[in-house]
Amino acid sequence: MLNFLKLLFTPEFFFSIIRISAPILFATLGAIIVEKAGFCNIGLEGIMMFAALAGSMVSYYTSSWLLGLLAALAMGTLMGLMMGFFAFQLRTDITLVGIAVNMMGSGGTLFLCKVITNLTEGKAMASTTGLITSQLTIPNITIPLVEKIPFLGGVLSGHSLLTWLAFLICGLTSVMLYKTSLGLNIRAVGENPNAASSVGVSVLKIKYIAIAYSGLMAGFGGAFMSMSYAQGWSQDMVAGRGFIALAAQAMGSGECLGGMLSSLVFGFAQALGIKFSAIGLDSNLASPIPYAVTIIGLVIFAVSKRNRDKKLHSPEKAGAKK
Repeated sequence: MLNFLKLLFTPEFFFSIIRISAPILFATLGAIIVEKAGFCNIGLEGIMMFAALAGSMVSYYTSSWLLGLLAALAMGTLMGLMMGFFAFQLRTDITLVGIAVNMMGSGGTLFLCKVITNLTEGKAMASTTGLITSQLTIPNITIPLVEKIPFLGGVLSGHSLLTWLAFLICGLTSVMLYKTSLGLNIRAVGENPNAASSVGVSVLKIKYIAIAYSGLMAGFGGAFMSMSYAQGWSQDMVAGRGFIALAAQAMGSGECLGGMLSSLVFGFAQALGIKFSAIGLDSNLASPIPYAVTIIGLVIFAVSKRNRDKKLHSPEKAGAKK
């Protein structure tokens, strides 16, 4: 047991936690925004898949990681707006729209990859994982002074640019929600759209902004997966992170700080699964660890929320209010 703890308490392990948490955090921020606007975007997984493909393809064919990143962000935003069009204009249930996007994200991206690369299925699956060379990945940031600090330097220095952006955007999103008129309007629409409309807020416009922002965050997450976490695109490479982000949003009570901490918990679970595999544990036992942690976390969240609700509506509280 002591030897195993020594394996865990290493700079490399904590570095991997932060690295793995970044794409989850991006998607979690997208889930938080739409939740504040009064609906749920379960299509984050599919949007991340499309963004990952767009980023890797554009980066490969233009030899520019920046253009690849912009393409991924544009794809994510457009996918979000497309979902909004079907849900808000055509009155389609947004849950069904999200399910359709997730299904397209798995099979549709493979079809597009085969059309663009003109490869057979077997060759496409083998070759697309290597479309991005090390020169086309999103650059890592080395912090000059921090990297020399024992242990801490190995944890914080050398992360991808998008890793730092994930935590920066988390803080900026919180500021936007609670310190700007846009954030006030988003929360007002989510809490009572009729009341918001009565004071001149365009409910439809706010919902479009929320789902576009959600798509943008999923675009960041997808770009991270294909242009930083891995060197290229492969089918289903997002591996459930969009769904885990929904769990992180719920566990974090729909707040940016809580979502960030929940993302780190899930990052820890995935890093732990990888570590277990590295020391020889059967992959069939190690790979379900992140999903088991997701289920356990949601159960704990549901139980704690129910207990809080019981205390809030208890006879003693009701008497105190009277």
